[in-house]
Amino acid sequence: MTLEELVACDNAAQKMQTVSAAVEELLVAAQRQDRLTVGVYESAKLMNVDPDCVVLCLLAIDEEEEDDIALQIHFTLIQSFCCDNDINIVRVSGMQRLAQLLGEPAETQDTAEARDLHCLLVTNPHTDAWKSHSLVEVASYCEESRGNNQWVPYISLQER
Repeated sequence: MTLEELVACDNAAQKMQTVSAAVEELLVAAQRQDRLTVGVYESAKLMNVDPDCVVLCLLAIDEEEEDDIALQIHFTLIQSFCCDNDINIVRVSGMQRLAQLLGEPAETQDTAEARDLHCLLVTNPHTDAWKSHSLVEVASYCEESRGNNQWVPYISLQER
């Protein structure tokens, strides 16, 4: 590996950490300000009613759920809708970290009563212009990824 390749790898890892932290900050801020829609069904309903208020879609899945065909079909439909409506999309792994960020009780995280965290929408109502440094950072990463022909960038949330 050349020095240039090592520097590029290090920069990519650093960028991933920065974007991961930005996603975490954004989710916490969005939830606090009631700008977060959680769940595949709830997200689909919102996008059907008012797609213009959605500024970011997070599709969350862990490796052990990758074989869930129904979930993959939902993701494909949501991704298609987001692309048609110019909504930034990010694929995320680290469901436990996601549950922690959103304040899910630890005892329900692995049970049937746990909230569906597979699709999260960050919204920005038309009535105000919410500007968040984290949102700008994530949107920039999405745009940069699209420029590299990676239409749905992937990040991993690390447990703490």
